[in-house]
Amino acid sequence: MDSIAQQLMRNRVFSQVYEHLWRPVFTRLFSLGGTDTADFDRALTAYLSRPGDRLVLDVACGPGNYTRRIATGLTGDGRCIGIDHSPAMLARAADAAGDRVAYLRADAHALPFRDNTFDTVTCLAALYLIPNPLPVVDELLRVTRPGGEVVIFTSVQTDLTSVPGIRELAGASGYRIFDRHEIVERLNAAGAAHVEQTITGQGQYVIGVKPG
Repeated sequence: MDSIAQQLMRNRVFSQVYEHLWRPVFTRLFSLGGTDTADFDRALTAYLSRPGDRLVLDVACGPGNYTRRIATGLTGDGRCIGIDHSPAMLARAADAAGDRVAYLRADAHALPFRDNTFDTVTCLAALYLIPNPLPVVDELLRVTRPGGEVVIFTSVQTDLTSVPGIRELAGASGYRIFDRHEIVERLNAAGAAHVEQTITGQGQYVIGVKPG
């Protein structure tokens, strides 16, 4: 049976609530007990949207919040492609599509792209909602070109989320709290190099480079 989160993601009305209310508030909740996640998030988005002729893939893009922001700074033939499994989320994303943006329905476990295709591959504020998420990390690196980056923002186990009952409650709703080294170790095992992890509040940013 699908989790509560998966059922909601397929609802068109919820996709609008998610874009304008749930996702911004949820991102701020990551700041509890630590550094302001919103500040790091803005800095990361500015980095990802820096001028350049790059091909970027935004996996589990939802209504396209990050996809559009990344695309704004691209130049030349630069494009940002957002993929999601939810038709409702993609319909919402398409409503606000801009230049240098394209959307595609696809399964993150089997990305419909050749190896070594993208300069940057992101999965931001979404991996914790994907069933069986670790194979998705392998796919992110597979479609990244040599020298390119994989960028992940997701949950992480902290003192707060280690309180008895919290992980069980989260899991019941379809939300996964990753162990502290789980994402880093998976990227390393998939062959990434120079993997860096920044934990801020209740979230983690992990960036890895595909060796050239």
